[in-house]
Amino acid sequence: MLLKTFGWSFAVTAAGLALAGVLWGWQGLAIVGILSILEISLSFDNAVINAGILRKMNAFWQRIFLTIGILIAVFGMRLVFPVVIVAITAKLGPIEAVNLAINDKAHYQELVTSAHPAIAAFGGIFLLMIFLDFLFEEREHKWLAWIEKPMAKMGKLDTLSIIVALVVLLVSAMTVATSVAHGGGDKSATVLLSGVAGLITYLVVGGISGYFEDKLEEDEEDDADAAAASGGAVNGTPPVQRKGAGAGAVMGMAGKAAFFMFLYLEVIDASFSFDGVIGAFAITNDIFEMALGLGIGAMYIRSLTVFLVRKGTLDDYVYLEHGAHYAIGALAVILLITIKFEINEVITGVVGLVLIGLSFWSSLVRNRREGKPGSDAPAKSEVTSGV
Repeated sequence: MLLKTFGWSFAVTAAGLALAGVLWGWQGLAIVGILSILEISLSFDNAVINAGILRKMNAFWQRIFLTIGILIAVFGMRLVFPVVIVAITAKLGPIEAVNLAINDKAHYQELVTSAHPAIAAFGGIFLLMIFLDFLFEEREHKWLAWIEKPMAKMGKLDTLSIIVALVVLLVSAMTVATSVAHGGGDKSATVLLSGVAGLITYLVVGGISGYFEDKLEEDEEDDADAAAASGGAVNGTPPVQRKGAGAGAVMGMAGKAAFFMFLYLEVIDASFSFDGVIGAFAITNDIFEMALGLGIGAMYIRSLTVFLVRKGTLDDYVYLEHGAHYAIGALAVILLITIKFEINEVITGVVGLVLIGLSFWSSLVRNRREGKPGSDAPAKSEVTSGV
């Protein structure tokens, strides 16, 4: 299964490194390799979040995520996106922006870096909303119960996450009226506008996908009730079971619900890629080296996402999603801080890996107590609370 899931990633890595060696020599090969590692380390939590969403989809949309989704991730976010940002912020035409990226790399890097406040505000608020909605939601399993229990009670106020995000955005905009870290000048209006755009994007895409997901669940419940009333079948046909899921689980999400969930996944991936793209300029300002290195890393994130879904890892290690969402919250805060201050990308990657590592360890402890996978201990009848 490992080779089947990661086979394309291994192949792309070999081809990409070989291409880098041919085009740019040993130095280019090393740069591409470093960028790949950077992308993986920064986006491991992205894979966990993606897996939590992808497991709701059917096999067709999972394949779409691996094919069309990877094209969007590699060419759209790692190659086209920086050029588009330069074209918009510098008020250049597409051809002029591409020409600048190829022939005047230093100026191109300067323009992308100057656009960082807008990028960070958009991505930071979008990711913050994901974290807040997770934190304020009542759920069966609680990892850091001393935080999550009171937050779940506060979350009964439906608009609380929006209020918190807007307050954070307002504070961020006020504190960067004169940004020292990114070229000076009053960028508060830019930060405020970009943050509101990130919030609106989250509400629109997440809201539509959530609507169709809820509607699908209602239809499934109606079918289940009808099946129960007719002896386990609807019109003589038993309910369809989802491959790899437990009893009672229905076929994965499809149609409009899956389409909008796919869009939601891509926006999440875009938000995660912001810090990777900006951080890559510390290593190279060649857009093709950058796209190749970050693209290889993105392939592994995609493969890891599918691996987690097929292995049912999130069901076996229930606190992994918690750790990933806390990592998202940390990344959101870091992005907003970087509007004003410089923070090394290594810190971002380490924080995410530590949080996920701790949540995995907590899951192992819970499994030992419950006699779940990875433990020979006798099973208990009650689920113990989180750490």
